Amino acid sequence: MPEQDPDKMKTLEVLSKLKEGNQRFVENQLKNVQVDQTIKTELVKGQSPHAIILSCADSRVVPELIFNAGMDELFVVRVAGNMANTSSLASMEFAVAYLGTQVIVVLGHQNCGAVTAAVQGGDNGPNLNHLLGHIKPAIEQSSDPSSVDEVIRKNVELTVRTISKDSEIIDKAVDEGKVKIVPAYYHLDSGKVEFLNG
Repeated sequence: MPEQDPDKMKTLEVLSKLKEGNQRFVENQLKNVQVDQTIKTELVKGQSPHAIILSCADSRVVPELIFNAGMDELFVVRVAGNMANTSSLASMEFAVAYLGTQVIVVLGHQNCGAVTAAVQGGDNGPNLNHLLGHIKPAIEQSSDPSSVDEVIRKNVELTVRTISKDSEIIDKAVDEGKVKIVPAYYHLDSGKVEFLNG
């Protein structure tokens, strides 16, 4: 029997844990996440999150709840439109390089306000225009640029590519099999996370 790749096994375990946590959330069977003084004291020593979640800043999308995770389980990076800009990339690089986190989930979601604003267009001022500009490639490459849902999914797909393209640290870790980047879509109505690559 061929020897199993330990990095691949670890990423599969992490994905399985995320899926199980989300299933508990969907079924309203959340496990009780304990946060007592012993845990708080232990966490002062450091952190070891098993997954990075690049999520939208939308107040309805709370990764720790969606995946029924406790403190020190997820390294959450939130920015409207769940995009890989310089700051979000640097945050993810920190978790990969210094914490050894092996799974990155790019989590788009149903009815994303940032994507909706980008699809509608118009002048939203310099800061918001800059942010929405990151979504423009997803609009241009979507099979139906007028469909917010299609653009959300395309934005997730392009963000996965951008992470490897624009981060040498993460790209090297992916090439070495130490990190896996996974696209996902959160359904607000059901609470289900749909992993887009199977």
